[in-house]
Parts: sequence; structure tokens; C-alpha cells
Amino acid sequence: MEAVVLGFVQRAPGADVLSRLLGNLVMKNKKAQFVVTQKMLLLQYGHTTAVLQNLLGYLSLDSVRRTLLLRVLQELLETWSSSSAVKHSPAEQQLYISKAILICLSHLKEPEIESCRQELLTSMMEGVKCHLDSSLPQLRRLGMVVAEAISLKINTEGPVLKFEYEEEDETRELKSLLVQTPSFCVVPSLPDDDRSEKAGAALPLVLESSEQPHTAAPVMPDDESDAELDSDDDLIPYDMSEDKELKNKAPVYIRDCIEVLTGSRAEDVDKWEATVKALESLVRKNPAATREVSVELAKILLHLEEKTCIKGFVELRQRAQVAVLTTDPIPVAKYLTSQFYSLNYSLRQRIDILDVLVLAAQELSCPKFHGKTKHSGAQKPCIQLLPGSDSSKDWRRIVDERIKSKTRRFDMGQSRVEVASRPNEFNSVAGYFFFPLIQHFDRPLTTFDLLGEDHLVLGRLVHTLAVLMYLAVNTVVRKGREQG
Repeated sequence: MEAVVLGFVQRAPGADVLSRLLGNLVMKNKKAQFVVTQKMLLLQYGHTTAVLQNLLGYLSLDSVRRTLLLRVLQELLETWSSSSAVKHSPAEQQLYISKAILICLSHLKEPEIESCRQELLTSMMEGVKCHLDSSLPQLRRLGMVVAEAISLKINTEGPVLKFEYEEEDETRELKSLLVQTPSFCVVPSLPDDDRSEKAGAALPLVLESSEQPHTAAPVMPDDESDAELDSDDDLIPYDMSEDKELKNKAPVYIRDCIEVLTGSRAEDVDKWEATVKALESLVRKNPAATREVSVELAKILLHLEEKTCIKGFVELRQRAQVAVLTTDPIPVAKYLTSQFYSLNYSLRQRIDILDVLVLAAQELSCPKFHGKTKHSGAQKPCIQLLPGSDSSKDWRRIVDERIKSKTRRFDMGQSRVEVASRPNEFNSVAGYFFFPLIQHFDRPLTTFDLLGEDHLVLGRLVHTLAVLMYLAVNTVVRKGREQG
């Protein structure tokens, strides 16, 4: 369907010819409607301006299809006014969407503008803010041009927006798209663009040379241009080599982290990354606050998926899970061990649960060194040059020094560290780690069978149980009602 529709759109000399070829196909066929209203406008951005004029002009030529034109304009404005789309999509796609919006505006009639005036105003205010916040001059200029066009359409009698920017070929082309002949006539400029249409048909996904972003000299009188150049030559460029990008500040409270990790807004991606990186240290610094929401935080981390290409995401998530488990072992261990045998979990998540339990048990069982290293009083022998003396009271000391200097000693002893003795913290909670894992291994579930096809996880489970038994050495614990 896409190949047929795209071929007609590219080959048709005008919107009226395309309308005679396709008719109301987009209203009868869902696939054709998706290709025309979604794929060619929002998912692709390599088609030429003439293709956009054919496509949107075709939607405007019939009263039944004009409902699709209004819907397409609304979706284009949503993308244009999204700060996430402006930040992460390429400049070529922003230019493509801006052209499509201007062509749609040129086809709107006064009653249609009146019915969606408020939506146009809201999209204009949000979109121009997103574009003016961009660091790219081209995107800022695109936002200004489109905002001026929308303002001109919705304020036909009152004041309109007006920005100051350099007039370039790209800007002039965008403004020309807003001024077109009525949609029921063939666009007179299309026959002159037959050659470019043929080139576009051969390479439909390559941008025309006129659409490539480039810089043109501003139009100004000769005397003003000389003065402007003279004034610019006196300016010294500012050194920005040492500038660093401002990073999003991570939350300082545990509940703020939960809010960020469970949020769905796309513009909080930077804050989400900062939260994932800082979560482990924040949990360890605030054990009391962590215990209040430990199970909820463990649940969030177990189901947390990577939103961006953050380096070491799996390790960061695992370390945060271990920090939560060691801070509040009993309730979090109960939750994780119960989820190991629950439905609707992937094998990867079940193995992650085992890894977190092992790492937390290892951390709880290892003593923490708080004392300083103390060395024994033994010192290596050394030769000392003593002053000559004939007194008999020094002869014993001199003989001993000579014997020490000529004696080879194979072991003088090593400096020893006084290890501060402390109880094994894992002893009191070992049962909550061990018994829930072993009690259901022989009960197959609908999507999980340890003794069947999921024997790989069974091997990891046996290894985990062995490690837990090793770490709980000399522990006297029995399976209680609260641990079973």
C-alpha cells in the first residue's frame, strides 16, 4: 500500500490529479489512511516540498477528507510544540514538519480556523517557547516563522506576532508556502517543478538541495552593510572552550526519586538519568527514610526499564536494589522472594532477583573495618655505627649488636591488623533469604517450570542457595512461621 500511494503522490503533477487518481481511498482503507496521515508526515521527513503540497492539497479537495486535514494539522502541531521532540529530533525533520504545518494552514477556511482557534493559540504559545529555548539558530528561526504564520491566521483583524530574524532562502520558502491559490485550482508553479519532481521520484528519501540548511547573507543597503561589518570586526570572540553543559540536579529526597522514576513525562529524561545515578548513595545516606518506602522502592527498581542509553544502567539499578535490601532486609527480602515464584515475570527478572539476594547477603555478612592498622613492635635489624669505648660496661651491648648484624633471619614476623570483631548481620535475616526460595521449586507455574524447560534458572537457584548457606555459616536458624 505504501509503495502504491507514494508512487501516485510523487508522480501526480498536482493535487487535483492525485484526487482523481485516489478518490476517497484514505476514508475507505485504514492502511492507506495510515500511510498518508501518519507515515509520510510524522514518521518520514525526506520527501520534497512538492510531495507535501500534493499530499495535503489532496486532503483539502474534498469535504469528507478535510476532517483528516484538521486531524493531521493537530498532530503536526503537537509534535512541533513538544519540547522532547524539539530536543531529540534532527533539524531536517523539524523543517519538514514546519513546512507541513504551513501548507495545512494555507488550506484552512475561516469556519475551520474559528472552530480550532483556541487549540492553535495554545500550540503556538507552547511551540514558540520550545523553539526559542533551543541552542540552534535554525530551530529558533523555524519557531519564529511558524508562530508568525499561526498568529496571522488566528488574528486576522488584531495585532499579530512579529519577530526579528535574518531573511534567508529557507525563510522565504517557508513564507511562500502560506500564500497559495485556492485548493480547487492547480498550483501554477507545479509545472515548473517537473524536473525536481522526477528527481524526487527517483530518490524519494533524499532532500532537495533547496531544503538543505545553509546560511545566506542578510539583505541590507550597501552603506549599512559596510558599517555593520566595521562594527563586527572590532568584537573579540568569547572563549567558550572551557564551558561545561549544565547538568540536571538529582533529587535529594527518597520520595522525590520515586516520583521521578514513576513519572511518564518525556521531558524529564535528564532528571531521570540523574536520579538513577544518585539513588544508591541517597539510599545509604538516608536509611530511616528508605525504610518507610523500602518495599515500594524495591518494586519500582525491579520493574524499572531503561528510558535512555545511560551507561551502566543494569549495574546502577542492581546496586540501588542491593542498597535498599541491606537497609531494610526483612520486608524487602520477603517481597523479592515472593516475586521469584510469581506469574508474569521474565527469566531475566528472576535471575536479577537471585543476584540481588546474593550481593546483599554478602554485604550483610562481611564485617566492616572501622579500626586503624596497628603494627607489632618487631623491627628489622639494622647496623648502627657505635663510638669506640674501652669501658667494660658497654661490651655486652656491642657484642649483641655485632651478632645481630651478622645473623640471617628468615622470618621476622609481619605487621598484623587488629580486626574489630562484630556480629554477622546476615545471621538474623538468613531465614528470610533462604527458606522462601527453596519451598516452591518443585511446583510448576503456568509460565515458569524450574524442573522443566527453565532448568537454567534452577541451576542459578541452587547456586544462590549454596552461597546463602555459606554466608550464614555457624548460624542457628530454623524455619519459622514468619519466614515460611
